[in-house]
Amino acid sequence: MANDLRTRAKIKTSFWVKLISAPIFMFVFAVVIMPPIYDVFCEITGFNGTTGRVDSSQTYEVKEDRKIDVSFFAMTMGGFPVQFKPKVNEMEVVPGKFYTTSYIAKNNTDQIIIGQAVPSVAPTDAALHFKKLECFCFNRQVFKPYEELEMTLRFVVEPELDERIQDISLSYNFFKLDS
Repeated sequence: MANDLRTRAKIKTSFWVKLISAPIFMFVFAVVIMPPIYDVFCEITGFNGTTGRVDSSQTYEVKEDRKIDVSFFAMTMGGFPVQFKPKVNEMEVVPGKFYTTSYIAKNNTDQIIIGQAVPSVAPTDAALHFKKLECFCFNRQVFKPYEELEMTLRFVVEPELDERIQDISLSYNFFKLDS
């Protein structure tokens, strides 16, 4: 009988340890492990409109006979007191050529504001072939009081982009960081 009680106590303890450990493990997995894996997945696949990076030594075959319209958009999250807009709203680009444009942002407060821009490309299939060499979105931005910044974007549309895609939209959503 005593042996039976000890076995039941071990089972009961094991059950409670598993019951408490499982949510803790799931929380750690969701908060710590999944975001970097998701970011890598999005960068590789272009999922969720995530664009890739390219280095300055990369060269492409230029397809002079093809033109793609790239539209630029800018948004800010609520509570972000910075005016934000593209310098040009649209460009006609040739796949394989590098292009430079910029976005303008102005802090409308007497305080230092820190923000981060998050890009998105549509259609999603185009995100795999929209590569950035230089982008203000790679780093957080610090805006001094009433400061206006011109932030550079240097990009290329890879020639492997599906022929059916004639228009690409690049959108940035700027949000405020606490520090």
